[in-house]
Amino acid sequence: MDRMFRVLGFWTAIFSAMFFVGKYPIMGLLFLAQTGFFFFLGYLRLSERMYMYIFGAYLTIFFVAFSVYTSFFMS
Repeated sequence: MDRMFRVLGFWTAIFSAMFFVGKYPIMGLLFLAQTGFFFFLGYLRLSERMYMYIFGAYLTIFFVAFSVYTSFFMS
C-alpha cells in the first residue's frame, strides 16, 4: 500500500507540472503540496488499514476543496 502512495505522488507531480505549464500557479502549488504529502506518507510504513483511512479522508477533503475552487475561483 505504501507503494501506491508513491505512485499517487508521481501522478500529482505530473499534474502539478502541467498546471504550471498551463499558467495555473495556484493549482500547481496545490498539487505540489499533495505530491509532498503522498511521498511523505509513502515512506512511513503504516498499516494497510491506516493507509485506507488516510486515503478516505484525503478524498473527502480534496473533492470538496477542488469543487469549491473550480466553482468559485476559476469562474
